[in-house]
Amino acid sequence: MINMASGGARARSGPAPDPNALRRDRDAGEWTVLPADGRQGATPNWPLSEQSVREAELWADLWKKPQAIMWERFGQDLEVALYVRRFTEAELMDSRVNLSTLVRQMADSLGLTTPGMRANRWRITAEEPAPAKPAGRARQAVAAKTSRSRLKVVPADGA
Repeated sequence: MINMASGGARARSGPAPDPNALRRDRDAGEWTVLPADGRQGATPNWPLSEQSVREAELWADLWKKPQAIMWERFGQDLEVALYVRRFTEAELMDSRVNLSTLVRQMADSLGLTTPGMRANRWRITAEEPAPAKPAGRARQAVAAKTSRSRLKVVPADGA
């Protein structure tokens, strides 16, 4: 019998992927950049049985988010609807505590939280031009100002 709790890889173990990391080999996967203005177009039809007013509001709001572009691409209408249903249940005063945990996990899975965005390798950015990189001598001047370039070699004889 194998004891799975004693070791091995686990989901979300290790450092979170960082799109701005200096060492890219660790975060070698591609990041998907989502537009800050969100998903355009009509809200999909509600796929579950009877929809409450609160569910309709939340459903419409969620499908305007940037993450909705990916949900649409992957056909996650049902997952989003289940999230909406559980979220509205968790809002109630007499809801079970474990329901809030489930809602958070579902939000992570759908990329609605910061850790969920990192796990899915999604970034939300506005359309802004990237800063120009220095070229030629300007690039050399920037490189010369590093901490390594400021080190001075001292001869062994102390001269």
